[in-house]
Amino acid sequence: MKKINIGLLGFGTVGCGMVKILLENREVIESRLGASLALKWVADLDLERDRGVIVDASLLTTDAEMVIDDPEVDIVAELIGGYEPAKSFILRAIENGKHVVTANKALLAVHGHEIFSAASQRGVEVGFEASVGGGIPLIRSIKEGLVANHIQSLFGILNGTANYILTKMTDQRIPFSEVLKEAQALGYAEADPTFDIEGIDTAHKLTILLAIAYGVPIDFDAVYTEGISKVTPLDIKFIKEFGYRIKLLAISKDDGEAVEARVHPTLIPDDSMLANVNEAYNALYMKGDAVGNVMLYGAGAGMMPTGSAVVSDLVDVARNILRGAVGRVPSVGYQPAGTKARRIKSIEELKTEYYFRFSAEDRPGVLSKISGILGKHQISIKSVHQKGRDLVGAVPIVTITHEAKEAAVRMALSEIDQFEVVKDKTVLIRIEDWR
Repeated sequence: MKKINIGLLGFGTVGCGMVKILLENREVIESRLGASLALKWVADLDLERDRGVIVDASLLTTDAEMVIDDPEVDIVAELIGGYEPAKSFILRAIENGKHVVTANKALLAVHGHEIFSAASQRGVEVGFEASVGGGIPLIRSIKEGLVANHIQSLFGILNGTANYILTKMTDQRIPFSEVLKEAQALGYAEADPTFDIEGIDTAHKLTILLAIAYGVPIDFDAVYTEGISKVTPLDIKFIKEFGYRIKLLAISKDDGEAVEARVHPTLIPDDSMLANVNEAYNALYMKGDAVGNVMLYGAGAGMMPTGSAVVSDLVDVARNILRGAVGRVPSVGYQPAGTKARRIKSIEELKTEYYFRFSAEDRPGVLSKISGILGKHQISIKSVHQKGRDLVGAVPIVTITHEAKEAAVRMALSEIDQFEVVKDKTVLIRIEDWR
């Protein structure tokens, strides 16, 4: 049986998952591949820590460059994460004529064009299924399963940490700061959770999805990004009364002329499938012009789910090696001639419904004054409630609007927040309501 040699860079959580699956599921992998995937090297700076996975000591090394330069290594699995040295290692592996598998969404979202171009020129493959959605086969589903479709829209819950926090805040009414500490204690959130809670990790993943769904050049800076750190139990309470749940969504829509690309807290109907994706789970809800609505759901992170996705890429690349085929499926799903720049809409162009919470003094005429400013900017109110009339000082006025333009909303709220009777900055949360 032919042997395909793997050189692993990074023996952390995902690397352990990959190794564990290769060892424990060796027979089923070989029966499906027709060859063996053999660990040639496992490189990491820390070789002393007990990872719960037994690896032959002769395979362990701290020298990543030696692994990359080994002529017997067929595929380099980069599971270090971050920008450097991961980028340099990947480019060096490609230059050496080796195929690459990576889970590094941050690197691909920022430097993906350079990496994919280098791979194309050198005639090698780059697999990155594990970079978006953990164990859920999102990338392969779009590139291959939905290849006949124009993807009209994407709505994704793509960060388990943020989804866990919002689930706990919604179901148990726990403040953000307390849930974050709990998520860190459970290992869902990093010591520095900025990428997760501020939407950056989700934006990295949306950047990759945009490339494979629409064939647009990778441009992380084009994705509008907001996080969840300002979501409060008070807003969640009111949101539930209106029949919504709040999720951190990656959203893209293609109207034929331009593409939306945004990440932000979003209200969605509480009876929708996506609204009921809770805890640390991920999901992607898509609409194709031929297939209609499709939702993929599962574990979006973790040692074994993400390791499963890495091994799926190793098998895919190995199949191409066995057949002497390269580029059978282009890295981002589009042939070079089919890849073209598309205009990405600015957030000011967005048209959607909105949730506002004003904090105003309980005086006659306040609501009328607020409504007047909204009306002046062509913002029509669908529903309004004044809460806490028994409170001393500012009381919340909660409003749901009909569809309005973001630019007009921003101008209106800027005026309203200058009123003497308005005691705090207005809370704005966008709504996607497909009921």
